[in-house]
Amino acid sequence: MSPFLTAYLSRLGWTGETGVTLETLQALHLAHNCTIPFENIDVLLPREIHLDDSALEDKLVTAGRGGYCFEQNGLFERALRELGFNVQSLLGRVILANPPQMPPRTHRLLLVDLGGERWIADVGFGGQTLTAPIRLLSDVPQQTPHGLYRLLNEGNDWTLQVSHHEHWQSMYQFDLTKPYFTDYVMGNFWSAHWPQSHFRHHLLMSRHLPDGGKLTLTNFSFTHWGNSHVLEKIELPDVEALYDVIQQRFGLGVDNRKHGFSVTDLGAIMSAFETHPEAGK
Repeated sequence: MSPFLTAYLSRLGWTGETGVTLETLQALHLAHNCTIPFENIDVLLPREIHLDDSALEDKLVTAGRGGYCFEQNGLFERALRELGFNVQSLLGRVILANPPQMPPRTHRLLLVDLGGERWIADVGFGGQTLTAPIRLLSDVPQQTPHGLYRLLNEGNDWTLQVSHHEHWQSMYQFDLTKPYFTDYVMGNFWSAHWPQSHFRHHLLMSRHLPDGGKLTLTNFSFTHWGNSHVLEKIELPDVEALYDVIQQRFGLGVDNRKHGFSVTDLGAIMSAFETHPEAGK
């Protein structure tokens, strides 16, 4: 086993089998979701986000940080490939907010070919991301540990939907065209630097839990969800409380010399948002 795989599996606390099986794929997918938080702090600091293998390993594995789709699925793709899976990245267009025009390809997801069947895997769509791979089949509801999903197909286009309050909500649209690494670089740069990108205007974080629940954070609002119900909701009173929640509830590493950040750094980020507790006083 390579040093990278050893470190990655250690980051997940993995003690299971590593054979090229559906069971391994499912278990690794869930373990990744439950361990490595989705977060956009580097966009806000601001720090450049690099997508090469060494950068992703250094940040998400060694430093104990999280990241967004280009990082999360880039790391997961490498781990699956080194384990022997036939996997490639795809690019999708996020349509969750029903945009008036079709947006650019700014979401990275994975296609896995296993035993003659194709599966969509995605550990990088935040609180609504898949927590298990689903078969690339049209109009077939598929259960995951954290929700019911389906894919719709029209021509070359596929749309991922999640069942939300008994309605199907479209998340993103994609096709099976194989991108180049430069396509990820372009989408990543757009997501991090476009002035209207939501990653530039909110602190966002999420981590799924093995019991079917999840933790989410939007600026100072922390929520613990269980089976689509709110179990705990806290409006954090200050930056110090936010810094503590990021570490204690999301398990995010903050001490690494290169990828860590201080409570002062976090305070500088949050002072720019209207949702800061001190705003309006």
